[in-house]
Amino acid sequence: MQQQLSKPAPVQVVVADDDAFQRAYTAAILRKLGYETREAADGLEALELVRALKARILVCDLDMPGLDGHELARRVRAEFTDYYVHILMVTGQEQNRERERALEAGVDDFMRKPLDTITLKARIRTTDRLMRHEILLAERSRVLEEAKERIEEDLRAAADAQMRMLPPPRLKVADCLFHSAFKPSNFLSGDMFAFYELSPGYIGFYAIDVAGHGVHASLMSVALGHLVTAGMMRENAFTDGRPDPARLVAQLNRRFFRDDGTEYFTMFCGILEAETEQLHYCQAGYPSPLMMSRSGAAREVGDGGFPVALLDSAEFESQVTRFGAEDILVMFSDGATEAENREGLAFGESRVEAVAASAAVMPSTIPGRIVEALTEWRAGRLLDDDLTVLVCERKHVS
Repeated sequence: MQQQLSKPAPVQVVVADDDAFQRAYTAAILRKLGYETREAADGLEALELVRALKARILVCDLDMPGLDGHELARRVRAEFTDYYVHILMVTGQEQNRERERALEAGVDDFMRKPLDTITLKARIRTTDRLMRHEILLAERSRVLEEAKERIEEDLRAAADAQMRMLPPPRLKVADCLFHSAFKPSNFLSGDMFAFYELSPGYIGFYAIDVAGHGVHASLMSVALGHLVTAGMMRENAFTDGRPDPARLVAQLNRRFFRDDGTEYFTMFCGILEAETEQLHYCQAGYPSPLMMSRSGAAREVGDGGFPVALLDSAEFESQVTRFGAEDILVMFSDGATEAENREGLAFGESRVEAVAASAAVMPSTIPGRIVEALTEWRAGRLLDDDLTVLVCERKHVS
């Protein structure tokens, strides 16, 4: 439903002059022009009327008892900051210094005594057009701000729903313990990950990073999160009873490919065969994880691969590496490696590895350590990309 702009209220004008005849004459002209007019015999009374009526136009004499025109203008400018009061000063003086003082005090325009009716009407109408334009802009700004607040509220609700789809930061799956850290760069994220026990002795997991940012990437990541379930992995990530994660990735490639090449994602999909200590995996453009010992020695897993849904003819390969009982698998999105400091230097794989190695004796602390290191690297600035850090340890000792 389209938000309607409210109808502007009648314009209130305060006429301030200690000369009763001049005051009444000016007010009569303004009333004939359709303005609601109130009169004040001195500056203090004028200030009270502007305050009470929320008047948008003030026509005042320079020389008045109580507050003169200069002081009245200063008081109006100091007090009424939520909206603009247009001040027209009437004076019989011609000195440039007086005009300078008036402008410094906040006066918008001048009219000389004796007042010329045609000039007064022209000045007031010009002021009225400016004022109504300001009111319209303010009203449009209010409507836009309300719409922005509603959108942000919806985004926060969507982000909360997306967060609830992710596993908890610490999750035991069979004989594996998974630790995770997730930091979206904005309300919504294009990252998704999950861990499952597929059957006794087989543990499946994946990490996905959708290209781009914002709502579109988030919708795609949520769709993938709903699609790539334990059931789907059981049915599509095995060939002749043996783990084959590339089969699942190839199916996703066929399903999500679009000719324009704008909707694609990187993925690391793994199936751990506990009895043989073999990790069957398919790397599709996702950063190479680290297989790490508790002493901190590390080796990269995988050699890159091609993103999913970028090319319909892309081929994906299942590979195997050892995942021993004391090993730790550290996975991370490119939000970690590509995070830049103030000098534009990327954090890089070597720093991720160094931080992970320093905490390898307590694998549960690795995600938090990497987040802390990136926060320091960014000097407290928000990340430009979503950040996911996942750690899988075979034997829980921390």
